[in-house]
Amino acid sequence: MAQIHLEVVTPSGPVVSDDVDIVTAPGVGGDFGVLANHAPFLSTIKTGTLSYTKDKQTKYLMVSGGFSEVSNNKITFLVESAEYGSEIDVDRALRAKERAEKRLSQSQSQSENFNQTRAEAALQRALARVHAAELARQ
Repeated sequence: MAQIHLEVVTPSGPVVSDDVDIVTAPGVGGDFGVLANHAPFLSTIKTGTLSYTKDKQTKYLMVSGGFSEVSNNKITFLVESAEYGSEIDVDRALRAKERAEKRLSQSQSQSENFNQTRAEAALQRALARVHAAELARQ
């Protein structure tokens, strides 16, 4: 099977650089999949689970916000953060989820819009971490 080169890069540096069989990612317009020799493509990435398969083995990463580009049989993700599901501390993610939900339930006034936006983003990251961890443990 033909492969595509996958790069996942965060501000801290590269997370993945490997030739893989297929990549599935959380685009803002919906999840999308990319195989070898895909047409050129750009997408905004939302917080969620990115997966890739190589040699019949699938790996899962939680990614948050960024962009992807497909060209010349290579897919590159520039994201704010990326964590392997197998390395995520689920208890810590669940605590972060609870904190974010508490902040959201407490923000009632419009003057707290900024804090509400931050809490919503934190909640999405926590949920994505839990989801990626669950998939990695299956």
